[in-house]
Amino acid sequence: MKKIFPAAAAALLLFMTISTAPADAQETPLTAREIAQKVYDRELGDDITTIGSMALISRNGRTRLRKFTSHGKDYGPVIKQLVRFTTPADIAGTGFLSLEKDDGTTEQFLYLPALGRTRRIVSSQKNRSFVNTDFTYEDMQRRPVDDWHHTLNGSEAINNTDCFIITSTAKTVTDTAYSQIKSWIAKDFFMPLKVEFWNRKGKHYKTYQVQTFKDIQNIMTETEVMMENLEKNHKTIIKSISVTYNQNLADKIFSKRHLEEW
Repeated sequence: MKKIFPAAAAALLLFMTISTAPADAQETPLTAREIAQKVYDRELGDDITTIGSMALISRNGRTRLRKFTSHGKDYGPVIKQLVRFTTPADIAGTGFLSLEKDDGTTEQFLYLPALGRTRRIVSSQKNRSFVNTDFTYEDMQRRPVDDWHHTLNGSEAINNTDCFIITSTAKTVTDTAYSQIKSWIAKDFFMPLKVEFWNRKGKHYKTYQVQTFKDIQNIMTETEVMMENLEKNHKTIIKSISVTYNQNLADKIFSKRHLEEW
Protein backbone atom coordinates (compact mmCIF):
# COMPACT_ATOMS: atom_id res chain seq x y z
CA MET A 1 0.00 0.00 0.00
CA LYS A 2 1.17 3.50 -0.71
CA LYS A 3 0.79 6.88 0.91
CA ILE A 4 -2.09 9.10 -0.08
CA PHE A 5 -3.18 12.65 0.79
CA PRO A 6 -2.22 15.26 3.42
CA ALA A 7 -2.60 15.37 7.16
CA ALA A 8 -3.54 19.04 7.42
CA ALA A 9 -5.40 19.11 4.81
CA ALA A 10 -8.02 18.42 4.75
CA ALA A 11 -9.95 18.56 5.25
CA LEU A 12 -11.46 16.62 2.45
CA LEU A 13 -7.92 15.36 2.09
CA LEU A 14 -7.61 15.03 5.83
CA PHE A 15 -11.09 13.56 5.98
CA MET A 16 -10.39 10.77 3.58
CA THR A 17 -7.12 9.25 4.66
CA ILE A 18 -5.53 7.69 7.73
CA SER A 19 -3.53 4.43 7.97
CA THR A 20 -4.07 1.67 10.52
CA ALA A 21 -0.50 0.43 10.26
CA PRO A 22 1.02 0.58 13.79
CA ALA A 23 4.17 2.57 14.38
CA ASP A 24 7.35 0.56 14.12
CA ALA A 25 9.18 -0.03 17.36
CA GLN A 26 11.73 2.70 17.86
CA GLU A 27 15.06 2.21 19.62
CA THR A 28 15.29 5.96 20.17
CA PRO A 29 12.49 8.53 20.56
CA LEU A 30 11.22 10.12 17.39
CA THR A 31 12.10 13.74 16.74
CA ALA A 32 9.43 16.29 15.89
CA ARG A 33 10.54 16.35 12.27
CA GLU A 34 10.46 12.55 12.04
CA ILE A 35 6.90 12.53 13.37
CA ALA A 36 5.88 15.19 10.84
CA GLN A 37 7.47 13.14 8.05
CA LYS A 38 5.61 10.00 9.14
CA VAL A 39 2.32 11.93 8.94
CA TYR A 40 3.24 13.15 5.46
CA ASP A 41 4.40 9.71 4.25
CA ARG A 42 1.98 7.33 5.90
CA GLU A 43 0.87 4.46 3.67
CA LEU A 44 -2.83 4.48 2.85
CA GLY A 45 -3.68 2.65 -0.35
CA ASP A 46 -3.34 3.14 -4.09
CA ASP A 47 -6.58 5.07 -4.57
CA ILE A 48 -9.81 6.01 -2.80
CA THR A 49 -13.39 7.01 -3.57
CA THR A 50 -15.44 8.78 -0.93
CA ILE A 51 -19.12 9.76 -1.02
CA GLY A 52 -19.79 12.24 1.74
CA SER A 53 -21.96 14.96 3.17
CA MET A 54 -20.97 18.42 4.31
CA ALA A 55 -22.75 20.73 6.74
CA LEU A 56 -21.96 24.46 6.92
CA ILE A 57 -23.18 25.80 10.28
CA SER A 58 -23.41 29.56 10.93
CA ARG A 59 -23.11 31.37 14.27
CA ASN A 60 -26.92 31.40 14.65
CA GLY A 61 -27.20 27.67 13.96
CA ARG A 62 -28.38 27.91 10.35
CA THR A 63 -27.20 24.81 8.48
CA ARG A 64 -26.58 24.35 4.77
CA LEU A 65 -26.17 20.76 3.58
CA ARG A 66 -24.16 19.46 0.64
CA LYS A 67 -23.13 16.12 -0.82
CA PHE A 68 -19.98 15.34 -2.76
CA THR A 69 -17.96 12.55 -4.35
CA SER A 70 -14.18 12.55 -4.12
CA HIS A 71 -11.57 10.45 -5.92
CA GLY A 72 -7.87 10.30 -5.08
CA LYS A 73 -4.91 8.39 -6.48
CA ASP A 74 -1.27 7.91 -5.53
CA TYR A 75 1.27 8.36 -8.33
CA GLY A 76 4.43 7.49 -6.45
CA PRO A 77 5.75 10.72 -4.94
CA VAL A 78 2.72 12.79 -5.99
CA ILE A 79 -1.01 12.71 -5.28
CA LYS A 80 -3.96 13.65 -7.50
CA GLN A 81 -7.51 14.34 -6.32
CA LEU A 82 -10.87 15.28 -7.82
CA VAL A 83 -13.82 16.49 -5.72
CA ARG A 84 -17.29 16.93 -7.25
CA PHE A 85 -20.29 18.43 -5.45
CA THR A 86 -23.57 16.72 -6.36
CA THR A 87 -26.22 18.54 -4.28
CA PRO A 88 -27.88 21.00 -3.73
CA ALA A 89 -28.68 22.51 -7.12
CA ASP A 90 -26.80 25.77 -6.52
CA ILE A 91 -23.46 23.95 -6.21
CA ALA A 92 -24.10 20.72 -8.15
CA GLY A 93 -21.39 20.11 -10.73
CA THR A 94 -18.82 22.34 -9.09
CA GLY A 95 -15.54 20.47 -9.22
CA PHE A 96 -12.09 20.79 -7.69
CA LEU A 97 -8.90 19.23 -9.07
CA SER A 98 -5.64 19.06 -7.12
CA LEU A 99 -2.42 17.94 -8.83
CA GLU A 100 0.82 17.65 -6.91
CA LYS A 101 4.07 18.20 -8.79
CA ASP A 102 7.49 16.62 -8.35
CA ASP A 103 8.93 19.85 -6.90
CA GLY A 104 6.52 19.73 -3.94
CA THR A 105 4.14 22.41 -5.22
CA THR A 106 0.47 21.79 -5.99
CA GLU A 107 -1.67 23.03 -8.87
CA GLN A 108 -5.37 23.52 -8.09
CA PHE A 109 -8.29 24.10 -10.44
CA LEU A 110 -11.94 24.97 -9.76
CA TYR A 111 -14.70 24.26 -12.27
CA LEU A 112 -17.89 26.35 -12.00
CA PRO A 113 -20.69 24.94 -14.18
CA ALA A 114 -22.54 28.28 -14.26
CA LEU A 115 -19.55 29.77 -16.08
CA GLY A 116 -18.78 26.62 -18.04
CA ARG A 117 -15.05 26.97 -17.52
CA THR A 118 -12.18 26.09 -15.21
CA ARG A 119 -10.04 28.61 -13.36
CA ARG A 120 -6.66 27.98 -11.80
CA ILE A 121 -6.23 28.81 -8.11
CA VAL A 122 -3.11 30.98 -7.98
CA SER A 123 -0.81 31.31 -4.98
CA SER A 124 -2.36 34.58 -3.82
CA GLN A 125 -5.78 32.85 -3.58
CA LYS A 126 -4.69 29.88 -1.47
CA ASN A 127 -5.82 31.60 1.76
CA ARG A 128 -9.38 32.03 0.45
CA SER A 129 -12.31 29.89 1.55
CA PHE A 130 -12.77 26.62 -0.35
CA VAL A 131 -16.31 26.94 -1.79
CA ASN A 132 -17.54 28.90 1.27
CA THR A 133 -16.40 26.31 3.82
CA ASP A 134 -14.09 26.83 6.80
CA PHE A 135 -11.29 25.14 4.87
CA THR A 136 -9.03 27.20 2.62
CA TYR A 137 -7.43 26.13 -0.64
CA GLU A 138 -4.17 25.85 1.31
CA ASP A 139 -5.86 23.30 3.58
CA MET A 140 -6.65 21.25 0.48
CA GLN A 141 -3.01 20.40 -0.19
CA ARG A 142 -0.16 18.69 1.62
CA ARG A 143 2.43 20.89 3.32
CA PRO A 144 6.05 19.87 2.61
CA VAL A 145 7.69 18.94 5.91
CA ASP A 146 10.79 21.10 5.46
CA ASP A 147 8.74 24.27 4.86
CA TRP A 148 8.26 24.35 8.65
CA HIS A 149 10.23 24.22 11.90
CA HIS A 150 8.84 21.38 14.06
CA THR A 151 8.98 21.15 17.85
CA LEU A 152 7.82 18.28 20.06
CA ASN A 153 5.81 19.59 23.03
CA GLY A 154 5.06 16.41 24.92
CA SER A 155 2.02 14.18 24.65
CA GLU A 156 -1.66 14.11 25.53
CA ALA A 157 -4.62 11.77 25.08
CA ILE A 158 -7.40 12.77 22.67
CA ASN A 159 -10.52 10.63 23.11
CA ASN A 160 -8.45 7.92 24.83
CA THR A 161 -5.85 7.90 22.04
CA ASP A 162 -2.27 8.80 23.00
CA CYS A 163 -0.93 11.63 20.84
CA PHE A 164 2.30 13.47 20.20
CA ILE A 165 1.91 17.25 20.38
CA ILE A 166 3.82 18.94 17.57
CA THR A 167 4.13 22.70 16.99
CA SER A 168 5.07 23.62 13.42
CA THR A 169 6.23 27.20 12.77
CA ALA A 170 6.38 28.57 9.23
CA LYS A 171 9.83 29.37 7.87
CA THR A 172 10.38 32.90 6.58
CA VAL A 173 10.37 31.73 2.96
CA THR A 174 7.26 29.56 3.29
CA ASP A 175 4.21 30.73 1.32
CA THR A 176 1.42 30.22 3.86
CA ALA A 177 -1.38 32.10 5.60
CA TYR A 178 -0.41 30.44 8.90
CA SER A 179 2.31 31.47 11.31
CA GLN A 180 1.97 28.31 13.39
CA ILE A 181 0.14 24.99 13.38
CA LYS A 182 -0.21 22.83 16.51
CA SER A 183 -1.09 19.17 15.94
CA TRP A 184 -2.08 16.23 18.13
CA ILE A 185 -0.81 13.14 16.26
CA ALA A 186 -1.94 9.61 17.19
CA LYS A 187 1.17 7.72 18.28
CA ASP A 188 0.13 4.35 16.88
CA PHE A 189 -0.96 5.39 13.37
CA PHE A 190 0.15 9.02 12.92
CA MET A 191 -3.30 10.50 12.43
CA PRO A 192 -3.82 14.20 13.27
CA LEU A 193 -6.76 14.02 15.67
CA LYS A 194 -6.72 17.75 16.39
CA VAL A 195 -5.03 20.69 14.65
CA GLU A 196 -4.98 24.35 15.76
CA PHE A 197 -4.13 27.09 13.26
CA TRP A 198 -2.61 30.49 14.05
CA ASN A 199 -2.85 33.34 11.55
CA ARG A 200 0.00 35.69 10.59
CA LYS A 201 -0.95 37.99 13.47
CA GLY A 202 -0.22 35.18 15.91
CA LYS A 203 -3.86 34.51 16.81
CA HIS A 204 -5.41 31.06 17.12
CA TYR A 205 -8.41 31.30 14.85
CA LYS A 206 -9.23 27.81 13.49
CA THR A 207 -9.41 24.30 14.93
CA TYR A 208 -9.73 21.00 13.06
CA GLN A 209 -10.90 17.88 14.90
CA VAL A 210 -11.53 14.27 14.00
CA GLN A 211 -14.83 13.40 15.65
CA THR A 212 -14.96 9.69 14.69
CA PHE A 213 -12.85 7.22 12.72
CA LYS A 214 -12.95 3.49 11.98
CA ASP A 215 -11.15 0.67 10.19
CA ILE A 216 -12.18 0.39 6.52
CA GLN A 217 -10.35 -2.23 4.44
CA ASN A 218 -7.58 -2.27 7.07
CA ILE A 219 -7.14 1.49 6.81
CA MET A 220 -8.17 3.71 9.72
CA THR A 221 -10.41 6.33 8.11
CA GLU A 222 -12.05 9.46 9.45
CA THR A 223 -15.84 9.13 9.33
CA GLU A 224 -16.59 12.61 10.71
CA VAL A 225 -14.39 15.70 10.96
CA MET A 226 -14.98 19.35 11.84
CA MET A 227 -13.23 22.59 10.99
CA GLU A 228 -14.25 25.53 13.21
CA ASN A 229 -13.49 29.19 12.50
CA LEU A 230 -13.29 30.76 15.96
CA GLU A 231 -13.39 34.34 14.67
CA LYS A 232 -16.56 33.84 12.62
CA ASN A 233 -18.11 31.26 14.96
CA HIS A 234 -18.74 29.10 11.90
CA LYS A 235 -18.23 25.35 11.43
CA THR A 236 -17.90 22.87 8.58
CA ILE A 237 -18.66 19.24 9.40
CA ILE A 238 -17.84 16.47 6.91
CA LYS A 239 -19.24 12.95 7.26
CA SER A 240 -18.54 9.86 5.18
CA ILE A 241 -21.42 7.96 3.57
CA SER A 242 -19.18 5.39 1.89
CA VAL A 243 -15.44 4.93 1.45
CA THR A 244 -13.79 2.45 -0.94
CA TYR A 245 -10.06 1.91 -1.38
CA ASN A 246 -7.92 0.29 -4.10
CA GLN A 247 -10.28 0.19 -7.10
CA ASN A 248 -7.65 0.89 -9.78
CA LEU A 249 -9.20 4.24 -10.69
CA ALA A 250 -8.68 5.43 -14.27
CA ASP A 251 -6.03 8.10 -14.83
CA LYS A 252 -8.42 10.17 -16.97
CA ILE A 253 -10.43 11.05 -13.85
CA PHE A 254 -7.61 13.36 -12.73
CA SER A 255 -7.59 15.76 -15.67
CA LYS A 256 -9.00 19.20 -16.46
CA ARG A 257 -10.99 17.64 -19.29
CA HIS A 258 -12.76 15.27 -16.92
CA LEU A 259 -13.22 18.11 -14.42
CA GLU A 260 -15.32 19.93 -17.01
CA GLU A 261 -17.40 16.91 -18.04
CA TRP A 262 -20.62 17.68 -16.20
